[in-house]
Amino acid sequence: MKKYVMDMKVVENLRLHPMYCLLKLTADKKLPEMIPGQFVQVRVDGSPQTFLRRPISINYIDKEANELWLLIQIVGEGTKRMAEYQPGDTMNIILPLGNGFSIPQLPVDSKLLLVGGGVGTAPMLYLGDTLKSLGFEPAFLLGARSKDDIMQLNEFEKTGEVYITTEDGSMGEKGFVTHHSILAEKKIEQIYTCGPKPMMVAVAKYAKAMNISCYVSLENMMACGIGACLCCIENTVKGNVCVCTEGPVFNINQLTWQI
Repeated sequence: MKKYVMDMKVVENLRLHPMYCLLKLTADKKLPEMIPGQFVQVRVDGSPQTFLRRPISINYIDKEANELWLLIQIVGEGTKRMAEYQPGDTMNIILPLGNGFSIPQLPVDSKLLLVGGGVGTAPMLYLGDTLKSLGFEPAFLLGARSKDDIMQLNEFEKTGEVYITTEDGSMGEKGFVTHHSILAEKKIEQIYTCGPKPMMVAVAKYAKAMNISCYVSLENMMACGIGACLCCIENTVKGNVCVCTEGPVFNINQLTWQI
């Protein structure tokens, strides 16, 4: 898929949480086609300590408004600076990068479960919207530490059924996503997941034990985003690969996790 370097203008910056913001960006020309699960590389201007671009998952594409949404978790100088951008500011972005989620070759009444934890919920929104546009009825299972850490709940509820776990029990069922009762109550035919690696490993173990097809979106440390720096290497059944070019989405059968 062709890559583009684009100057994009900030339309809106919504602070969803002390540690999260949602940037809505637009461009002078029509945005290129982007697949759920792909990511972008953002040049961070105005941050002298930030030399490398920052990889950010594609959260949503509003085709009518010609907008790209990026959910930013504020964890360092680069993302802190990004969270300060205001409407009218320009961001230089390389997009789209990586390989995204595969559309299931299943009947549209198949039970699809999209599992997200923390900022890993970000790519699930665009994936869910895409699946819905194709006639599927995706369900979401979102995990967080507490109710205050559940991001974009209203957006997810527009797209499908939403199930929640929180570690403190302040919303949904108490525990981790793999503890949620939906896993025992519904016959699930395909799982997509993104989030902290321990969560994805647990989801993958469940999927393999239940013989369910499962795709994970890895969040390995990245620098270049084009396979040159070798920062994001992941061991697979075919050897070491760059997550930024061969992923970030993998079928769990491609990985060497102990599952």
